[in-house]
Amino acid sequence: MDTNASGASNEGASDERILGLLDFRHSDLFSVAEKVALELSEAMTDTPQRVTDELFRQLQEHYTNPQIVELASIIALENFRSRFNRCGAVEPHGFYPMLGELLNAAGMEPTEVPQPV
Repeated sequence: MDTNASGASNEGASDERILGLLDFRHSDLFSVAEKVALELSEAMTDTPQRVTDELFRQLQEHYTNPQIVELASIIALENFRSRFNRCGAVEPHGFYPMLGELLNAAGMEPTEVPQPV
């Protein structure tokens, strides 16, 4: 969460939009195409994966096949990194200034939130 939220913030995503990811389905901050891409990320992250034919059809309404391949590749890489970091107990580094608020909104209470660097 920390690194990706920081990167998104640095690229212009508002704090409201970053926090809105936690309930993207009910948010007006995301387009239908963005919501479908976020649904793909959830479906690919679940174990077992649950990418249905219906979800793939929805993706095809908004993205070309090469774009879907790119989305799936990025999601798979982020899943790898997340699972790898958890195995090594890699903790947040405080890159995102609102990390505490983000973790609390996600129902996670860190023992100590690092200060932004």
